[in-house]
Amino acid sequence: MGVRRPPCSRPLVGVCALLCLATAALLGHILLHEVPVVSQVLRGPSPGLETTPGAQQPAAGRPGPQHTQERPGQHRAAPPQCDVSPNNRFDCAPDMPITQKECEARGCCYAPTQQRPQEPLKGQPWCFFPTNYPSYRLKDLRPSDTGYTATLIRATPTFLPEDILLLQLDVLMETDSRLHFTIKDPANKRYEVPLEVPQAHSQPSSPLYSVEFWEEPFGVIVRRKPDGLVLLNTTVAPLIFADQFLHLSTSLASHYITGLGERLGPLMLSTDWSRVTLWNRDQPPMPGANLYGSHPFYMVLEDGGSAHGVFLMNSNAMDVVLQPSPALTWRSTGGILDVYVFLGPEPKSVVQQYLDIVGFPFMPPYWGLGFHLCRWGYSSTAIVRQVVENMTQAGFPLDVQWNDLDYMDGRRDFTFNKEGFADFPDTVRELHQGGRRYVMIVDPAISSEGPAGSYRPYDEGLRRGVFITNATGQPLIGKVWPGSTAFPDFTNPETLNWWQDMVAEFHAQVPFDGMWIDMNEPSNFVKGSEHGCPNNHLENPPYVPGVAGGTLQAATVCASSSQFLSTHYNLHNLYGLTEAIASSRALEKVRGTRPFVISRSTFSGHGRYAGHWTGDVWSSWEQLAHSVPEILQFSLLGVPLVGADVCGFLGNTSEELCVRWTQLGAFYPFMRNHNDLHSLPQEPYRFSQPAQQAMRRALALRYALLPYLYTLFHRAHAHGDTVARPLFLEFPADPGTWLVDRQLLWGEALLVTPVLDPGKDKVTGYFPSGTWYDLQMVPTDTFGSCPLPLPARGGPAIHSEGQWVTLPAPLDTINVHLRAGYIVPLQGTALTTTESRRQPLELAVALTPGGEAWGELFWDDGESLGVLERGAYTELSFVAQNNTVVSQLVRVTREGAGLKLRKATVLGVATAPHQVFANGVPVLDFTYNSDSQLLAIPVSLSMGEQFRISWA
Repeated sequence: MGVRRPPCSRPLVGVCALLCLATAALLGHILLHEVPVVSQVLRGPSPGLETTPGAQQPAAGRPGPQHTQERPGQHRAAPPQCDVSPNNRFDCAPDMPITQKECEARGCCYAPTQQRPQEPLKGQPWCFFPTNYPSYRLKDLRPSDTGYTATLIRATPTFLPEDILLLQLDVLMETDSRLHFTIKDPANKRYEVPLEVPQAHSQPSSPLYSVEFWEEPFGVIVRRKPDGLVLLNTTVAPLIFADQFLHLSTSLASHYITGLGERLGPLMLSTDWSRVTLWNRDQPPMPGANLYGSHPFYMVLEDGGSAHGVFLMNSNAMDVVLQPSPALTWRSTGGILDVYVFLGPEPKSVVQQYLDIVGFPFMPPYWGLGFHLCRWGYSSTAIVRQVVENMTQAGFPLDVQWNDLDYMDGRRDFTFNKEGFADFPDTVRELHQGGRRYVMIVDPAISSEGPAGSYRPYDEGLRRGVFITNATGQPLIGKVWPGSTAFPDFTNPETLNWWQDMVAEFHAQVPFDGMWIDMNEPSNFVKGSEHGCPNNHLENPPYVPGVAGGTLQAATVCASSSQFLSTHYNLHNLYGLTEAIASSRALEKVRGTRPFVISRSTFSGHGRYAGHWTGDVWSSWEQLAHSVPEILQFSLLGVPLVGADVCGFLGNTSEELCVRWTQLGAFYPFMRNHNDLHSLPQEPYRFSQPAQQAMRRALALRYALLPYLYTLFHRAHAHGDTVARPLFLEFPADPGTWLVDRQLLWGEALLVTPVLDPGKDKVTGYFPSGTWYDLQMVPTDTFGSCPLPLPARGGPAIHSEGQWVTLPAPLDTINVHLRAGYIVPLQGTALTTTESRRQPLELAVALTPGGEAWGELFWDDGESLGVLERGAYTELSFVAQNNTVVSQLVRVTREGAGLKLRKATVLGVATAPHQVFANGVPVLDFTYNSDSQLLAIPVSLSMGEQFRISWA
């Protein structure tokens, strides 16, 4: 690999270039002299030195580097160059509001934009970096086995304390579509996020990117090949790397940027001076607040439909600021700069490339995709039994019954009270006998109250040293639901063993099936601890991001408290992830089947171990609408098992709201109705008969589609696909899809258009180009114990060129459309998945105008571990063409070989068939509707054998 200087802009340009070429050729690598360098990584059949094209282009929003060598301190002596357009200004006072005198003392420019004092961290900055603000200088750039390495030197300190003046840059060209670079302190080991990531050992052969370096001020520019589009350009603002403040800015390729969860708001972020704060907090969802999770990954959509992503692997408290130029700035309070760039080029590929780093999602048990029911206020097993009986009598499916804190003794983990829950173990066994499962809440905080020997989890945890400690080395004591509590340190290997032991001991009493881990930001009802926090640099860093409460210890534990791997200051955002890992591991060991964990707090990589619910949402139409982009957000972040509390958690729902929420919730990948102790009960059977009927229809539709949903989860687990997905992921070349976040797709085939506003009996949705069939046209037969079939009805097919369509949406209807070109498996519904899995299947075949369609089915026993590794699964594909539907047996084993196909419904059959055959045998009782162009073919075929259905 070779690197060459661009042509010099000084006098004697030719001499300079020749000297540089000769030096590089003799030494085999670049030597940095007194001429600023803009180098570009070039790939070719041999490591030759080639001229960098276009290297003199200025960065977006600021002039290119000055082509004169700067001496240490020269920037301080030179007047600040302040001719910067307002949208291209980068904040030189992110830490506090400052006066003009204070701003200029920092060597920065001051230009007020309004009459009143500037609010800190918001809007166009008054105090901003000049274009000649001193930054790092690149030195000793040289090739490595996987890319480049170099030294970065800062001659002039910044306004932040403890600048690190000497840094190491490592640029790793890991794959054709993934670039990775780190900036760290070579002299002192700093905290790094302890995620296992793939390692590259050689350079790729055909990268989709080129890399350029500015010498002074230092910067990295990443371009897409072959068009040269700039995807990352860090020269737009100075690099700052102090002990507790890391500042890295980049231009953006467009204003269409998504990611950076967890947040409440549109799927696409605003570049109008917006900010996302990442510091996990127990905070009911509201716009602009730091919420339960932190995912420092974003995706940018580019003109033409390409996309790229950037992941900053950093778990410290941070702000991410977006501005109209467009540009983005990371401001982290510690760690290192560990940056991945994913080249896509399709948005789908960007998500998969991100998941290559953080991990593909876990495969949930089949029962986890059924309907879940919970309420804080089920205060006895008698109430739990009655709720289950009421659901059964009313004909509502119920797969998993949950309990909130009510089951505990004194709200302490791994206990149950002997009054209302004296027969708790028998109640759970009865649920199992009825084909259902049971999940209960488990908070991380362990009660420290009571005499020694009175509460085994605390006594044993104390003995084994598993708790987060304070400055004196003793367990930090906060306050959560049981009162005074200690907090397990899940980065400690011994804590994982202790947690597993506690799970095993409680499971031996109560055979629960999954764990709901809440309050794991971690949440704390006092600030820091019952005894306060030390007054030190970790509790009072020089820069505090825009966290709710204004301090890092607000509603959580002291930042300076100690954990096995580092301080809580560094590890806070990983707390929920590490508890999810411990809980998943414990369930797998104890139960021997696929673990099921739902967590409130998350970090990048969470989907590998657990699902997520969106926390304490209000029962409001606004929160209903917000839930769609949040579900889509987590799908892009690699957490496909996600849902909001159906009908809302806080406050009283209304009948109309609960119906509409149940309809939308039927298309959350994780569906649970749950609400608060102080709110009116909202189980489906509480409402009027018309409302119940509408909810039954929605639930029956979900249960009929579970084979398709389970197949989507297999694709997510095995290939990094998404389950629920935004329209732009499937139609990136259509800009009309980019801002759509009130609809969602299930996989490639199903488009869901919910009603999200009160009093509406119509809804408008965007339909990308193609033919879309109303799924209500497909009559779904009912088997087993569910009393409500889904009769055929629905509107005509939509032939769209990419347009908005208004649809009828009476209260009993959610609009779901099947995309032409796809085949979706359906199954007879029942009150539990235990029963529904025994029912025959159907195929809904949606033909293109050319008469083609495709689909697939993945099937296993629904809960065993390692089915892919052992080959204990059945996988089928279905192909329709030339008036024929054929199954292809990718793999058939005992699991799935006994499935039966009862019917195929073919949509888009333009002419009435005269004959229909199933495996060559005439089918006499087929039906055809010329108005809807629907052909219904009853059959009796084994899915474990290849079949052929044809019509003529």
